[in-house]
Amino acid sequence: MAASLPLFPLNTVLVPGLVLPLHIFEPRYRQLVEELLLLPEEQDREFGVIAVRDGQDLSRDGITALYPVGTATVLRQHERLDDGRFDIVTTGSRRFRLLALDDSEPLLRGEVEFLDDVASDADAVLAARVAREFTVYRSVLGGRLAQDEDVEVDDLPDDPAVLAYLVTAAMVLPADERQELLAAPDTATRLARARQALVRENALISALGAVPAIELTAINPSVN
Repeated sequence: MAASLPLFPLNTVLVPGLVLPLHIFEPRYRQLVEELLLLPEEQDREFGVIAVRDGQDLSRDGITALYPVGTATVLRQHERLDDGRFDIVTTGSRRFRLLALDDSEPLLRGEVEFLDDVASDADAVLAARVAREFTVYRSVLGGRLAQDEDVEVDDLPDDPAVLAYLVTAAMVLPADERQELLAAPDTATRLARARQALVRENALISALGAVPAIELTAINPSVN
């Protein structure tokens, strides 16, 4: 069933479960926050985050500037600043597919359908393989080139769907590849693709003896 969802386009891919801080200063997004805060139930304070394709411009390219799958996020915390701006903290909740775009008002709205995470019997087996590769990946990013036989799998989520999203969020990937993982039709496909990416990245890091110059644990607030 289609639903209407206010949209917040960003140059990043949000996945369910990820905490996203935002600094709100544009009038249209201030008004969005005001409207959300009027809703009595926190779970209803939801808007859509959707990534803009690299090199595309919404004012010029319209809906084609946006990837087709985004993530709804729920307003969890807010701080109202003296000048009317907000600092807010949101949490990615559920995926959606963008069907149509209404740009008649400053605040974009999308006609969307929410997407289920389909489970299968293969998920647990795939999740165990992904957990092992992800443990190696985190080891080498931490500066320790672990050998496969030395790996002790980290304490990671038992739920295959949650693990798949964790890996999607944590890997150092270009936006289009992260978007492909987000848009995967089911958990098994997402896990399989995530494992392929992990195997590739682990092999590259081992061969080059270098790691990406990025701090995975640092999340800076996005601005609108």
